[in-house]
Amino acid sequence: MAKERLDKVLSHLGVGSRSEVRRMARAGRVRVDGQVVRDPSCKLDPERVRIEVDEAPLVYRRYFHLLLNKPAGCITSTREREGVPVTALLPPPWQRPDWMPVGRLDKDAEGLLLLTTHGELAHRLTHPRWKVSKRYYVELEAPATLEDVQAFASGRLLLDGKPLKPAELRLGPDPRRVELVLLEGRFHQVKRMFAARGNRVLYLRRISFGPLELPADLSPGMARALEPQELEALYRTVGLSCTG
Repeated sequence: MAKERLDKVLSHLGVGSRSEVRRMARAGRVRVDGQVVRDPSCKLDPERVRIEVDEAPLVYRRYFHLLLNKPAGCITSTREREGVPVTALLPPPWQRPDWMPVGRLDKDAEGLLLLTTHGELAHRLTHPRWKVSKRYYVELEAPATLEDVQAFASGRLLLDGKPLKPAELRLGPDPRRVELVLLEGRFHQVKRMFAARGNRVLYLRRISFGPLELPADLSPGMARALEPQELEALYRTVGLSCTG
């Protein structure tokens, strides 16, 4: 890859702000291939050198990805204008300004939310061309019916005058507790689909997004980095080579 300034690389890796890492370098706390580098403007290829801060080695990554179990009450945003953004849930080491939530979840909805810094990946995962599936657990006011199953699968259900892609409604032993698989993500789509059938959503949780599954041991409000096999599957889903 092209060479970049040392202070930019360290800031990208979450070591600190550009001004903070400049002070670290000038204080002699940064080594590149074993040599102290005090000039924060020096250029290097971060994929070909060994960088240490306070004698601790850093692992360079071009992009970052997190799997978050979104709790109700937070908004799928990185801004605070409309409420508490999901990024406010992240601990300090994971705070960065370039997070992008992939696929909106309603404020009162819970479940799997992917955060990434890779713009092309985020774009493809939400673009209709790639038909990335999203699976939801839904609790309803009234029992879902076989007629609902057929209506959702038909591709003739309209929202805002436009037909929805066929969706798979899965009925369980209790038809008030169902799963719904979508291939698109329109505004308040799950709630509006059931409303169009005369029903009301009481609780909504996303349990999968493409190849990613919501981990059973990930509590609401908690996040973790994606595993290598999850990253590979995610990139493969949208025709990209994994550069995670």
